[in-house]
Amino acid sequence: MIDPTGTPTRAEQAVPLAPRPESLRGRTVGLLANSKKNAEEFLDSVGDLLARDYGASGLVRRKKRDITNPVPTEILADLVRQCDVVVVGVGDCGSCSASAIADGLLLEAEGIPAVVVCTEAFRTTADAMAALRGSPGYQYVTTAHPVAVLDGDGVRERAEQAITEIVGTVAR
Repeated sequence: MIDPTGTPTRAEQAVPLAPRPESLRGRTVGLLANSKKNAEEFLDSVGDLLARDYGASGLVRRKKRDITNPVPTEILADLVRQCDVVVVGVGDCGSCSASAIADGLLLEAEGIPAVVVCTEAFRTTADAMAALRGSPGYQYVTTAHPVAVLDGDGVRERAEQAITEIVGTVAR
């Protein structure tokens, strides 16, 4: 069995959380999708809700080419340069959940508040990666599993169900 967390020889130093803004009004929100089916659609729905209901003024959409590797340095730098906060997702399998948590912590280390969305079936993997990265207890948002099999209406409904928690995790 392959360990999706990559199991380092020792835990890394704790990553301090980036300061959270009071609200998302007037903020630019990054949407970092992995290549899982429906990840972009889910994050597009989240972005629409953040703009419509929470006053986000801009959306920066980026997509990783694969689900298992950390966010490429050029995409990370672009998000750090352009965004006030970033939503990462969707962790809908073991490897992509671990990778999404790692991406969220990379953003936090760069001073960008991040919220990661994983399906509830992969809490163990997400928690393991957070602990291995020195941040046990790292807060992320869960949604019902799976997301990949949903139709467009189902994806939008999941985003609507998660939006309050997403906002509460990334803003004060």
